Amino acid sequence: MQVESFFEWLGQALGAVIRFIVDGLEWIFNLFTHAGGNFVDGLSRTLGMDTSLISILALIVGLMLLYSAVRAFMRASIIAGIIWLVLGLWLLSWIIH
Repeated sequence: MQVESFFEWLGQALGAVIRFIVDGLEWIFNLFTHAGGNFVDGLSRTLGMDTSLISILALIVGLMLLYSAVRAFMRASIIAGIIWLVLGLWLLSWIIH
């Protein structure tokens, strides 16, 4: 009988450790999820845009176009810089209200 109670205790102890690890990971992932959600809400509220995934992707693409414009201007490629700049500003003005 003592062997059965030992293995029952061992199973309960192992289950408690696993439960503690799972709860801790859940807490960490919820923390990151809420932080990311608050960041996106604050960013979209400040810029006056929607919080949809398409709007966030369009913002990233628009910023990449502006970065390409700056790189083109640094290479002294005025025409390409103006094209990238106009495309980037057009996209950003489309998503920002």
